[in-house]
This record gives sequence, structure tokens and C-alpha cells, in this order.
Amino acid sequence: MLSNLIKKEILRLQGPIVVFGAGGFIGSNLFRFILAQRDDVYAVTSKQPFIPWRIDDLREDRILYADITRETDIERIFSKYKFRTIFHLAAYGAYSKQSDVKLTYQTNVIGLLNLLQVSSAYNLRAFVHAGSSSEYGLNAKEPLENAELMPNSHYSVTKASAAQMIRYYGTILQVPVVNLRYYSIYGEYEEPDRLIPQIIEKGMQGTYPPLVQPAISRDFVYIDDAIYATLLAANADYEEIGGKSINIASNKKTTISDIAKVSAEIFNISREPVWGEFADRKWDLREWYGNAAYAKKALGWESLTPLKEGLLKTYEWQKQYSKPLYEKKLFQDLVVHKVTAVIACYKDAQAIPIMYERIVKVCQQINVDYEIIFVNDASPDNTNDILEGLVHKDKHVIGIEHSRNFGSQSAFMSGMEISTGDVVVLMDGDLQDPPELIADFYTRWKEGFDVVYGQRVKREGNRFLVRLYKVFYRIFRNLSYVPIPLDAGDFSMMDRKVVTELVRLPETDQFLRGLRAWVGFKQVGVPYVRPERMFGTTTNNWRKNIGWARKAIFSFSYVPLELLTYLGWTLTAVSLLAALLQIILYLAGTPVPHGITTIIVLVLFFGGLNMLAVSILGEYQAKILEEVKKRPKYIRRRILQSVQDA
Repeated sequence: MLSNLIKKEILRLQGPIVVFGAGGFIGSNLFRFILAQRDDVYAVTSKQPFIPWRIDDLREDRILYADITRETDIERIFSKYKFRTIFHLAAYGAYSKQSDVKLTYQTNVIGLLNLLQVSSAYNLRAFVHAGSSSEYGLNAKEPLENAELMPNSHYSVTKASAAQMIRYYGTILQVPVVNLRYYSIYGEYEEPDRLIPQIIEKGMQGTYPPLVQPAISRDFVYIDDAIYATLLAANADYEEIGGKSINIASNKKTTISDIAKVSAEIFNISREPVWGEFADRKWDLREWYGNAAYAKKALGWESLTPLKEGLLKTYEWQKQYSKPLYEKKLFQDLVVHKVTAVIACYKDAQAIPIMYERIVKVCQQINVDYEIIFVNDASPDNTNDILEGLVHKDKHVIGIEHSRNFGSQSAFMSGMEISTGDVVVLMDGDLQDPPELIADFYTRWKEGFDVVYGQRVKREGNRFLVRLYKVFYRIFRNLSYVPIPLDAGDFSMMDRKVVTELVRLPETDQFLRGLRAWVGFKQVGVPYVRPERMFGTTTNNWRKNIGWARKAIFSFSYVPLELLTYLGWTLTAVSLLAALLQIILYLAGTPVPHGITTIIVLVLFFGGLNMLAVSILGEYQAKILEEVKKRPKYIRRRILQSVQDA
């Protein structure tokens, strides 16, 4: 009966349809139900090195990747798909293991704000937001929707804030949005360490999991009932429910003791449970159950599945399907960080496939999510063709094509701007920066360093040039007004906060290894031997190398201007002394030497000094002119992404 009701409501939805948070418990079930009936539904989840375990058996072309805390990500997918029905089930902080307080606020408040801001500009039919009974906090005993909210955790605060935001958008701005306050939803695909899955897991072994005190209560709603309520809300009259919160509850108080009794009946457990083996958590309440009277009035919904029936259905699923799924989840949970590699490419077509393979291999070895951004800085070879193949092959690869050659510094900035990793690695595309060093960088980053840079203890290649490079780095360090690491190029790993600060810098003409030192933070070097290019010859020449040196010195040193000042004062003093000496000699009757040679030498000397001074001032003025023009650092011709990211 319930399945037919769900199917009927799915067919009534106005598409295209999107489910944010589709990798989660409720979101994955909702997406599965809709996808079984319709072809115009999309799941949105954050980028991973794999599809979330709950939905990785579903159509990959219906899975999109976006970070709801980044408004640009939301704008990208809405501009393409123009969704009419939105189910927002993404959240963070509901589980004790989700302890990042800032991420709780960013996801539950800023993420919702981004979605409402972007989606309200489109022709929405419905926006259904997953609220929580945690909004009531301490006031959890059968509250009506207009009861006082008394948050008792950061998660509770964020969900209560979200409810107020929805009230504003729904009632004042007339956006068709509603907040569903879910109580304790249980069923297929729930987290394996939650109460009901543990009750079933231990029940199959003839025992109980560690339990809190028996009087602690909850209000349990089977997943199919929750899905039905969610679909009814999407098809409801928003003149009635717009901006409101609705309790999705069973109207039944169920204690932990009640759960144990039902478990004993299902699994024929004869022994008594041991109470208090599991310590009460700070949000555990004796009276935590809901009143769903308004849900029945506004949506025509009520919970149809009794607790025992729901447990039996969950048991049947868990017995048949859960083991391989939970093993997959355990593996996926080991991945906690994401590394973005930004590679500046110019005449590196042969090296790119090898670079890709080596980066993927090292990321798999250190067990991290990865994102590889190749920036084609108008390379004249077939770099674009190779990047298109990689993007099609691996959704973790992004290609950027510049409208012309802007230089490696602009290429790095272009990639950093769209990067999404916890850390970003900058690399040249010629394989002179060994990808295997990423593992060492990552180890030092986990130790607490915000910037980990490669330090070239040895360079293969022309010995004369190698010596010149070493001399330059030491001169640069002594001239610079910030401490510049010796023998360190662009090859480095930077924490997200460092990348954010670098992207925010307004400078047009950028020298990244200097700016990386200027922003500060905790930095450390990792020594390595820099090999020669694997393919082709270097694109640098004497003119470019001198240009790099000029850019570095005039960007991070005032010493040339200071030298002019000191030289000016010195020459002025010498000139005054020479004039005074001439006068003294003249008055003393001592013959003063005459000769055009002396005059010519002095004119050439002071003329040369003037030219030098003007050229130094000109360098600084040229940099000022470049900054004042405020031209963009780069222009992208296009961004190559996989179909689901595009």
C-alpha cells in the first residue's frame, strides 16, 4: 500500500528534480525511489574519489558533484539543469563523529543560504528542506511546530537557524520552501553504528548492543513513511505550508526499553539487556517524541508502519545486503582528505599522461581523494586532445584552456581558483617536479605545516646554470624584505586557508613563490633532486631567466631604491668635497689639472649612473602601471570537465 502511495506522489512531481545530500541515509532512499520511476532526477553529492556507497550501483550519469558551501558550484548546476523540485537533505553534525563545529555551520546554514539564493531566481515548484527534531533541543516532549526552540548543541542551533531562514524566504520572499522536522528515521541504508542497525546486528547474534538507560525515549519513523511525507510536501499547496516547519513523527513515545522488548520478540532473545553499558550522551533526553497533527492536516500524512514491522523489514534488508555495503563504507570512511594537483602545461603533451598516472598512484597509496587540474596555457601541441581524453576517462580530472599564453604563474592561479581540495599542490607539467614527493608533502602537512615546499638540494642539467640558480636564490633571499626559502620553486603543497589568501591577493603580476612566503603561516621544506625534463627541451632561455630574476627582486625588494638613495648621497658628498678641494687648491695657488679627458669621464660616469637610476625607477613604475590597469591575470577559453561535473 505504502509503495503505491509513494509511486503516485513521485509521478506528480514537477521536474527536473534534484536531491542534495543524496549520499546520505534519507537522501539515498529518496533518490532510489524517484529514479526507479523517472528519468529527470539528479543526485548531488560532494566530490569523492568514488561514488558514495549508498548509491554507487545507480546510474552514474544522474549523479552530479557540488559543494553547497560554494555558491559558484550551485550556480553551475542550476544554470544547466534549471531544477523545479528541490530536495535538500545535505547536513553535517547530526552524528557524534561529525565534530567540526565550523563545518556544521557552513553546511547547515551557509549551504542552505546558497541554495535558497540561487534557486529562488528560477521557476521553482517546491523546495523541501530536511530539518530535525533537534531544533526543539531541550523542549522535546511532544512539541507543536510553534513551540519554543531551545537548542542544546551546535547542530541544534544550526537547524533552528535554518528553520528561521526558511520562514523568512517562504513567508516574506514567497519562495515555495518548507522545513520537515524529521524525528528518528530508521531503515535500509542507515549508518551501521546507529541504534537500529546495531539492535539488528546484535539481535542476529542473540544479544543486545551496549544500551543507554531504559527510560531514554525516541520517536521512530520508518524510512518509507519519511519518504512519503517528503514527496507529499513537494506536491503540497505552498500557500498553506510555504515557510513553515512540519513535524514528521509517529506520535508514539518509544523508550529504549520498548526497543529491547521488540528485539527480544523478533530474535528470540532470552537474556535481559544490561542497561547503562553505553554512556548517556549530552543530547539524550527522557522525553523526546513528536506531535504530527499538523502533518496530517497540511499534508494528509501519518506514519503507517508500526515499529515491529519496520524492524522486520530492516532486518530482512540488513541480512541480505548490508555486509558488502558496510564493508565498502568502512573503506570509504578511511578517506578523510582531498588533494588537488594544479599542473601548469606548456608543450608538455607527452608528459601529461605519465604525470596523471603517477599522481593517481601516489594518491591511492596515501588513501586520499584527489582532483587533478591541468591548465593548458595555450600550448601549441596536442595538449587539449590529451586532456579531453583524460577528462572523459576520469571524473577527477579537470582541464582549463587559456585564451593565450599568460605564463605559469597565471596558470597556477587559474587552477587554484577552482580547486576544491583540502590542500593544493602546484607542479610544472614537464615531470621535473616528481609526483611521488606528494606523499612526503602530505605527511608534513598532517604534522601541522600549512605550506610544504620542495627544496632542490640538487639539480640535474647544465652545471653553469645550476650554479647561477643557486647564486640567484641567495641574492634574492638577502635582498627580499620577507624570508624566502633557498632553492625552492613553485612545487609545493598548500593548505586550503593559504590558497584562499593567495587567490584573494589583488596583484596582477604575481611571483607565487614570493607570495607564498609573504602570506606566512607555518612552512617547511622537503629536500629532493630535481631531474631534467623527460621530454623535449626547456622553454626557458637567458632572457626569460633574467626576467624571472627581475620580477622576483622588484616584487619583493626595495634594496635597489635604497642603493640609489645611498649612492646619491655618497656622490653628492664626494662632489661637494671635490669642489671644496678645487677651491682650496685654487686659493692656495696650486696648479689645478686641466683636461677634457677628466670631464668626459665624469660626464659618462654620472650619465651612466643617471641611466641606471632611471631604469631602476622605470622597473618599479612599470610594475605600478601593470597593477593600476587591473587587467585579469588570465582569460579562460573553456573548462573541460566530465559530463556529470559540466
